[in-house]
Amino acid sequence: MSRYTITVTRTASHHADPDASGEDLELWLGTDFREFETLSQLRTAAIARGFDFIPLASGILHKLLDDHAREAHHAVSDTIIQDLLERASAR
Repeated sequence: MSRYTITVTRTASHHADPDASGEDLELWLGTDFREFETLSQLRTAAIARGFDFIPLASGILHKLLDDHAREAHHAVSDTIIQDLLERASAR
């Protein structure tokens, strides 16, 4: 998946963390490759650190859905796909 910057809110004080420069962020998650496989896992990690997501902008949400669809196509190896195609054509 791609990387996206989203605004989160501190759950205790409702303090937003919108530092657009990225120099003074209170929350920094998902920096390792495939650290969070789902948005739910990412949100759980944010909540555990005292933050929650504000509603995602529709543009970000659509990009996340597009990424998810692309990943679903890549998740099945070409060898498996080739085997399935060969079996289907043999019938």
